Amino acid sequence: MSNIQWRSWDDPVTKIEVEKVGEKLGVKLPLEYIEIAMNYNGAHVSPDLFQVDGKERVFGTLLTFDTEDDEYILEVFNDYKDTIPKKIIPFAFDPSGNLICFDYKNHEDNPIVVFWEHENAWEKEMLILEEGLTEEMAEERARENVFYVAESFTAFLEKLHD
Repeated sequence: MSNIQWRSWDDPVTKIEVEKVGEKLGVKLPLEYIEIAMNYNGAHVSPDLFQVDGKERVFGTLLTFDTEDDEYILEVFNDYKDTIPKKIIPFAFDPSGNLICFDYKNHEDNPIVVFWEHENAWEKEMLILEEGLTEEMAEERARENVFYVAESFTAFLEKLHD
């Protein structure tokens, strides 16, 4: 991880502030993420490329803990919660409006990192009403836009390249 450089970050936040947001999201955020979020709140990173299903993707910005910012982590979660699957917690954007997230499904204590693609993503409520899907089926459909990236936050950062 020594080749990673963070830039253009917001004011640092405390561990307690980050953990409180995790509690509001109903999860325990990974310690290695908390440490980065505290120091590089809302930052850009380089190198910023990573692979998802054989496609090159770009790490845009870490979501921020600044409540006044459009990319405030709780606001972003609330904006997308009707579309993203349960137990998915966004922590970064790519430049195209997709999300880089923690996936706690089957990984409560140590979430994996996934990429959520917004193309063709539907609000789960709409799938239930318009397509007659059950809540479970709508949740499965929502998971079709989720792609595995890394086993942990640290492993994700190690995959970043030029």
